[in-house]
Amino acid sequence: MVSGTETRPSITRKLRMGMVGGGNDAFIGAVHRKAAIMDGQVEFIAGALSSNPEKAKSSAKALLLEEKRSYSSWEEMVEKESLLSEWERIDFVSIVTPNFMHFPIAKAFVEAGIHVVCDKPMTFSLEEAKELVRIVEKSDVVFALTHNYTGYPMVKQARHMVAGGQLGDLLKVIVEYPQGWLLTPLEKEGQKQASWRTDPKRSGVANCIGDIGSHCENLAHYITGLEIKEICADLTSIEGRELDNDGNILIHFENGIPGILHASQFSAGEENNLRIRVYGTDGAIEWHQEEPNTLWFRTNDHPAQLYRRGNSYLCEAAQLASRLPPGHPESFIEAFANVYKNATDTIRAKILGIEANEFELDFPNVIDGARGLAFIESAVESGASNQKWYPMKSFQLNNNH
Repeated sequence: MVSGTETRPSITRKLRMGMVGGGNDAFIGAVHRKAAIMDGQVEFIAGALSSNPEKAKSSAKALLLEEKRSYSSWEEMVEKESLLSEWERIDFVSIVTPNFMHFPIAKAFVEAGIHVVCDKPMTFSLEEAKELVRIVEKSDVVFALTHNYTGYPMVKQARHMVAGGQLGDLLKVIVEYPQGWLLTPLEKEGQKQASWRTDPKRSGVANCIGDIGSHCENLAHYITGLEIKEICADLTSIEGRELDNDGNILIHFENGIPGILHASQFSAGEENNLRIRVYGTDGAIEWHQEEPNTLWFRTNDHPAQLYRRGNSYLCEAAQLASRLPPGHPESFIEAFANVYKNATDTIRAKILGIEANEFELDFPNVIDGARGLAFIESAVESGASNQKWYPMKSFQLNNNH
């Protein structure tokens, strides 16, 4: 990791990580573990890795966890970790369960004083999200949400260019995320990810919009800083499914800036083609997740400029998010690792009793999670309504709209 200009105090041990969910056959749990330990500052020591006690134990054994830190349930994990001294207990927990379990698990660990890193969407509902905001804000814990695309160096460069006025006044935002993996009914074949994501009892009110549409919303907000004021959504699904598989949404951001958001899971041949374009009066930027080490900047009167990861001409945040010299590709797990790096640096600052700096605090938080749930529920309600423009539901605690 490229060094910053400021020398920070440190602690003389690794942070201790626990995990809920993420057992033997879980894709995202393995990604979280690899990302968390990438920079050598975290050790994975405890877990309740499945809602099935036998699977939880077998997964923990396969990952070489000590028997005494292998838990049969998340409830047992909270109880027993809370009884340990501060020099033994986990410093933070990663929650990588299906959506419907995020809130009760996060609530329990926050109330136990244990820092939390949670997969997105943050909760099952906006009501739960607002309650979690209240709980976190009353606590002294760090809460991070793994919208991992914010961790890419060139996304941070894009954010820097927008904030610095390089695009001029913003005129339009287009963000899209087409996938093709749910074109066929994988849930009927017992595919785990498809089974719970298409189930409203476990996924929530949305599937596609909650799963990848929420990434689009978060990425647009992270880069531009704009808040959505109202939307006009058209959501569709493959026959026989209760939840959406495709969403096409017109957006009005604040100050009347228009936007388009498209997310799909039945776009044949697409893999993970997340892309964002931001247009301004002086120029435009474009970033593709499948080509993450580059960022395009275009104007009407100059040749297009290609910015590349790892170079000294990039902003400090982008350089801090790079581990390798130019030309050596960095990608998905490294972006996850950057979210973990900043969140755990903030946890270390908390342990040391010092203020985290702006780079350490650069990770999605509980407010971003609440904003995401407001977007998801607004999109679903807009899609079911005949109203052309549907106001974005509030995620702020002082507004109950």
